[in-house]
Amino acid sequence: MIMKNTTNKRVITMAICLILLSAMLFNLASCAIEAKAANLMEGIDANVVAGKQIDEKFIDNTADFSIELFKRSLKENENALISPLSVILALSMTANGADNETLAQMEQVLGGDITIDQLNEYLYTYSNSLPSKDKSKFSIANSIWFRDDEERLQVVPDFLQKNVDYYNAAAYKSAFDDQTLADINNWVKNNTDGMIDKILDQISDDAVMYLINAIVFDAEWETIYREDQVAKRDFTNMDGTTVNIDMMNSEETKFLKDRSATGFIKPYANDDYSFVALLPNEDISVYDYISSLTGETFLDIITNAQSTGVNATMPKFSYDYTYKMNEALIDMGMPNAFHSEAADFTKMATSSRGNIFIFEVLHKTFISVDERGTKAGAVTKVEMQDECAFMGETVILNRPFVYAIIDNATNLPIFIGTVTNLK
Repeated sequence: MIMKNTTNKRVITMAICLILLSAMLFNLASCAIEAKAANLMEGIDANVVAGKQIDEKFIDNTADFSIELFKRSLKENENALISPLSVILALSMTANGADNETLAQMEQVLGGDITIDQLNEYLYTYSNSLPSKDKSKFSIANSIWFRDDEERLQVVPDFLQKNVDYYNAAAYKSAFDDQTLADINNWVKNNTDGMIDKILDQISDDAVMYLINAIVFDAEWETIYREDQVAKRDFTNMDGTTVNIDMMNSEETKFLKDRSATGFIKPYANDDYSFVALLPNEDISVYDYISSLTGETFLDIITNAQSTGVNATMPKFSYDYTYKMNEALIDMGMPNAFHSEAADFTKMATSSRGNIFIFEVLHKTFISVDERGTKAGAVTKVEMQDECAFMGETVILNRPFVYAIIDNATNLPIFIGTVTNLK
């Protein structure tokens, strides 16, 4: 018995040592990924800003931007998803450094007849009005990363000040080496709850600045699906093939209908956000339907929702999406920002190596929809470079459809996407 007890004590001691060693190694690993960059916002206090009350002009113009960008961000026969809010936040931060014709074009694309100063105020109010509660989490994070080379890059202080005032942006001065690459990707992973693990594969020698926005949406349905509400059903893909997948059935109370589609609105917990589904009529392809949408028609179909019972069925789905938005934004009317010679970002910074311009706007999203609710994340990266490099009804969602996550106060799409193919 004495030998047995001694042996047990040794085993327990060894186990405790292994646990302590694992904890030490974990702590060392955590320390290893801490950002090494210098925070340029230290010593820069945010000024008190009043913001601007959300009105019909902001809602209409933002809806127009959202739908137009969505149209231009599709890849044929591929599930798509963008966050217009993430893109407009990242580009508005960037526009605070633009001037002259470059600024005029960015203002026209982002806000229509809204100036960047007004858009800063609108977005400040709108971002801070979006609720985050238990069972319906919503968060926004912004950061700016500068190359640590004062002989090469001179950053304009007022550019930093505006972005901390209106966007609560953190700004980091860094070597733009492998450590910076790890820092930026860890920032993205942390600020999307791990849904998007990186936004950069490498850092170009020509890169001088990254402006990054991250958004997280994680909400339970107002009424979670019961086990008996989930069953196998067929879904028809874009190419006509069918797959047998888990479909969720529920009774909803808001029915959507226009001349070309039917749909429903399904609320999330706390009734701050909702899931909107639009199923084009059988003789209309999902892409033709999207082409017909405008900001006005999108808002109208939601505003005119009918209060009636809807037997709603939709698939469980999960996917990620990546889209380089340069061409879409150029086609929408802001070519100068991407042109190495025509771009004017002198209010942002100056470089001894040449003119600063937008090299790339890269957008990544993730979504998962299941019995409990929806998780969605988005990241938008704006990369600045300084060298020449131009770049009672029934709705069954059993075929390609459009969907959006809206905030109920304005009906603006925080996320908007399409499901075209499932496995």
